[in-house]
Amino acid sequence: MLTAAGCGSEDEGGGSAAPVPQTVQLPRLDGQKLQVTAVWTGTEQENFSKVLAEFERRTGAEVAFVPSGDDMSAFVGSKVAGKQPPDVAMLQQVGVLREFAAKKWIKPLGETARAELAKNFSPGWQQLGSYEGTPYGVYYKVSNKSLIWYNTRAFDYAGATEPKTWRELIEQARLVSDSGVQPVSVGGADGWTLTDWFENIYLSQAGPEMYDKLSTHAVKWTDPSVTRALTTLAELFGDDDLLTDGREGALRTEFPQSVSKTFSAGDPRAAMVFEADFVAANVADAGAELGKDAKVFPFPAVGAKPPVVTGGDVAVALKDTKASQALLTFLASPDAAAVWAREGGLISANTKLDLASYPNPELRGIAKALVDAGNDFRFDMSDQAPASFGGKPAQGEWKALQDFLKNPKNVSGTQRQLEKDAAKAFSD
Repeated sequence: MLTAAGCGSEDEGGGSAAPVPQTVQLPRLDGQKLQVTAVWTGTEQENFSKVLAEFERRTGAEVAFVPSGDDMSAFVGSKVAGKQPPDVAMLQQVGVLREFAAKKWIKPLGETARAELAKNFSPGWQQLGSYEGTPYGVYYKVSNKSLIWYNTRAFDYAGATEPKTWRELIEQARLVSDSGVQPVSVGGADGWTLTDWFENIYLSQAGPEMYDKLSTHAVKWTDPSVTRALTTLAELFGDDDLLTDGREGALRTEFPQSVSKTFSAGDPRAAMVFEADFVAANVADAGAELGKDAKVFPFPAVGAKPPVVTGGDVAVALKDTKASQALLTFLASPDAAAVWAREGGLISANTKLDLASYPNPELRGIAKALVDAGNDFRFDMSDQAPASFGGKPAQGEWKALQDFLKNPKNVSGTQRQLEKDAAKAFSD
């Protein structure tokens, strides 16, 4: 995952971010050492190190951070096999948490951590961090994956406005196209972006219950609800005038390029790009200013309600020690969330975090939408699936949806391929 780097600690009004709160009591851990692993590197690692430094300051513990590399499951598996697991790991997929819990690699939350989690997080987030009714994890860093970012100059030039429904989105895209600007930049070379398009449409159109069933393969991908969602998505993917560089161009465009095409300071070629709050980092990299050159609106309602699709990193203990449980307690508190939130690059589902902790109005709005959703959100569907179906390039859902982008008329063929791949993955 990327970060919303480039967001300073000053908001648009010139005020400083809120100070780090002091709400949670932590034990003294002088002389105790902890090892924490996550996939984070670069700015994300730097910001998380500030969180760990605050924990060290309050407890006296010494914390070492070890990057896991992209394959957390393999990294932790090798450490467990060698009988040297890290104390705490930040997992990115619900499926991995469940796998680790089933293997008894991770330890249940202690009483204090559990109490802090219950106080600060909605039941939906608590449930995501549980396995068979037992709480194991704290969702420390989350993402709102139901956002569309737009170039303000392109919108102003076309006379376009922020759409509230899918129909309005298509209408505004055509308005932008008529002005001579290519409307929607799609990073189709990265199949995961296409799964996010589908998930937002499906959640809004079919509803949370059907979303849950499809996530677990309780309904087949040949179901009429999938037909409707793909047919809706084809309204965008099937119109070359609405896609930057057309379908073929979209299939050659990687996610970071899809953002730079929209916000390049020199000559932006697109008006809109869809993806999660981490787009803010790429906006900054493109030389655009969030709130001025780039603005954001929620993914429009396709059905009765706009969707809220999320992702996130969940903290779990691989050793049941006083120090690891204390760190999980800290990560469940608004104190730990505030440390990173004020730096930019973190969205928290912690309901007690003061929104003033975020460095600008855009991130405050994104975070508020996620918290306000309460339990009415759903976790990224592909991240819940077996990796062979939902999480690997050139196979499964990623490949089937890339083929669909290439030929959006082939709805039934896409469904058959999705069902074939899902049936194999869920039975293995």
